[in-house]
Amino acid sequence: MTQLIFPEDANIHGTMFGGKVMEYMDKTAAISSMRHARIPVVTASTDSIDFIGPIRVGDAIEIVSFVTWTHNSSMEVYVKVQSENVYSGEKTTVVTAFFTFVGLDPSGKPTRVPPVMPETDEEKSLHASAPSRYEQRRQRKRDRQNNA
Repeated sequence: MTQLIFPEDANIHGTMFGGKVMEYMDKTAAISSMRHARIPVVTASTDSIDFIGPIRVGDAIEIVSFVTWTHNSSMEVYVKVQSENVYSGEKTTVVTAFFTFVGLDPSGKPTRVPPVMPETDEEKSLHASAPSRYEQRRQRKRDRQNNA
């Protein structure tokens, strides 16, 4: 997804609202997970949303995502946002995150999703480190259930 950032997308500092960036990231990640599994999906969690730098009014942003790993019905999706000064061409990675989606069957219940076959070095690296992130998410969920 590519978007040009206008004043209505920005806060009083002239930088893009974080929530607006997150909306675009969630949509892009949803498309990646639906394309991977070829079934309906829902967002289960987001984690490690790291805002590395500002996105300014007049910049273009490019949001790229791909499924890094799957486990039964869930898919981990890596999302990266790059900001581009359209006049100089300078690009900077400004936000990264991991989203988790769950594949749904026709009745809306979780269903099995296909495994990931990583190809690039980046995909292979993220695939190899995904089980650790999965366990951290599971522990976080258990902790929240215990504290509820």
